[in-house]
Amino acid sequence: MSAEERLKTLAITLPPAPRPVANYVTSLQIGRSIHVSGHGPLREDRTLITGRVGDELSIEEGVAAARQTGLAILATLKSALGSLDRIERVVKLLGMVWATPDFRDHPKVINGCSDLFVEIFGEEHGRGARSAVGMGSLPGGISVEIEAEFLLREEG
Repeated sequence: MSAEERLKTLAITLPPAPRPVANYVTSLQIGRSIHVSGHGPLREDRTLITGRVGDELSIEEGVAAARQTGLAILATLKSALGSLDRIERVVKLLGMVWATPDFRDHPKVINGCSDLFVEIFGEEHGRGARSAVGMGSLPGGISVEIEAEFLLREEG
């Protein structure tokens, strides 16, 4: 099943593709790689999930924020490429969690995004290298920021 078919089967709706909020582009394709700038948990109504995990947000709410961030990344990819079926595999994620100093479950939070990508691209192509780190703050008070790199299918 293709990525686009999985979206439909799972009844997943993507938020609008985020717009840059500073001096950068949301994605950059170089050859068969596409690099996606740091994205936050953008909802369909263009609001963001905010709050510090371990204080204002529970771990479950942090996981949901990471999943929503993954949806925003998919929206950017679809906007840039025309179809998620152009993605061959996830290469690398960098997940950043705004968390309390004593919070230790950053990888569990970022699994919200990683699990989504496995749902969409499959076990073999949806899992890539990954880092999950804690931050003292994130822009606009967002709870999660994730940047990503994907490999594109060969054309032809």
